[in-house]
Amino acid sequence: MARGHQKELSRQRNEKGNNSNKPTTQKGTAAASLTYQCSICKTQMGDPKTYKSHFESKHPKNELPAELKDV
Repeated sequence: MARGHQKELSRQRNEKGNNSNKPTTQKGTAAASLTYQCSICKTQMGDPKTYKSHFESKHPKNELPAELKDV
């Protein structure tokens, strides 16, 4: 049973390294990078320029939020 002991050590070593709070899936990583959310339709975007262009094209009648006026 030499392999059984080696397997247990590998499992413990991997557990130590995987205890971080990082998203483990590709979907989780993508969701973590979406930091801006449209106040009207709740669509999520990654950067303020995209958010501003979204707001201007999808919600032209609404006033621009204060966070987008200087972008």
